[in-house]
Amino acid sequence: MPELPEVETTLRGISPHIEGKTVAEVVVRQPKLRFPVPSDLAETLQGERVLNCTRRAKYLLIHFKTGVLLIHLGMSGSLRVFHPEHPKAAHPDKHDHADIMFEDGTLLRYHDPRRFGMILWFAGAAEHHPLLASLGPEPLEAEFNADYLYDKLHKQKRAIKTALMDNAVVVGVGNIYANESLFQAGISPKRPANQITRQECAELVEIIRSVLKRAIAAGGSTLRDFVDSEGNSGYFQQEYTVYGRHNQPCVKCGSLIQKETIGQRGTFYCAHCQK
Repeated sequence: MPELPEVETTLRGISPHIEGKTVAEVVVRQPKLRFPVPSDLAETLQGERVLNCTRRAKYLLIHFKTGVLLIHLGMSGSLRVFHPEHPKAAHPDKHDHADIMFEDGTLLRYHDPRRFGMILWFAGAAEHHPLLASLGPEPLEAEFNADYLYDKLHKQKRAIKTALMDNAVVVGVGNIYANESLFQAGISPKRPANQITRQECAELVEIIRSVLKRAIAAGGSTLRDFVDSEGNSGYFQQEYTVYGRHNQPCVKCGSLIQKETIGQRGTFYCAHCQK
């Protein structure tokens, strides 16, 4: 599943190509995604100008004067930008479910083999949408800090990895990046959240930020179906220290990396380095 770095990579890829441009046409070939694509989306967006593009958690937000288009990439979705001269612009593939065409010929295309993503319209401020209203802070913003994290964790008995992946605590720290951050912090993913000290919270906040920034710089991770707006895969997987390395030697101590299921997600860690 595309996580925060993959979504941020997509945002940075599409924004320069569509901001300030006016929608000429919307074509929805397959409306049956995780939630149905609004049947009147073409009518709603035609003639509207893109004010700007932002991200909230794993949602891409395309802002217009009359509302906001929320796009979630689901398990396998991607957004591609095509210019008129590109040979694929006029020849959509099987899983190219929606196109937004702009007046200058630029095409924004939504591709989703598993159809678990979302394209939703909200006639209001994005932060008031039910899917966004109760989300925690962004991990790269100032609101996510040691005091905040300690206050959130010190009454929770669940595993720290599960807590970090809870969007009500902090958004966008998905499975890959929770594994990597906890390894670098030397914290066992199984440790109860209320046993994390304030000092460890301070270190963990900085490590999470560092891991996510490096992943964004690398274009995200090469997930099974993920490509960025130009069709390129990410390269952060080349830097994995624990994720996906079950029974391989720890890069710090040489012990074998362990794998367990925590919160229904595969969890990788070094029992020697993480306490």
